[in-house]
Amino acid sequence: MDLEEFNSTDPESARAALRPCIDVDRWIDALEAGRPYASLDELQAVAATAALPFTADEVEQALSHHPRIGERADGETAEAKLSRGEQAAVDPESDVTRRINEGNLAYEERFGHVFLIRAAGRSPEEILAELQRRLENTAEQEDRETADQLRQIALLRLRGALEAPAAASAAHS
Repeated sequence: MDLEEFNSTDPESARAALRPCIDVDRWIDALEAGRPYASLDELQAVAATAALPFTADEVEQALSHHPRIGERADGETAEAKLSRGEQAAVDPESDVTRRINEGNLAYEERFGHVFLIRAAGRSPEEILAELQRRLENTAEQEDRETADQLRQIALLRLRGALEAPAAASAAHS
């Protein structure tokens, strides 16, 4: 779906297109209600504002759709496919991934939820370094970082969801 199609589709289809970006009803409703958008940048700005702040309940709901970093999401849902693509650089058999898995367990024990990071564009070593750094956070610091990572993921997914079809059709022109 491109931006023009997103702007003109029915509300239910627009919300369905947004849900794989992040499963937070308030955010989805705000973006759907703001249509039409003059540009993808305008939509991104509204999306960023709507994500400030995500509530604790919204973060918890969104985290329920995210696998542990280093683990491949199962299934054929849009969220699972996006997650697999975002974690493509993480080799499940490497020593770094083993260390990430150990860190995941320590993180979950400390904070009570999965470690979430924008994996797209990061190497496994960078992910491990961030995991180790964030294990030193207070619960309040980590809540803020987790919400920020969710925002980053949602915005990247949103741009990808509405840019990819236009880029693919331009490449075939």
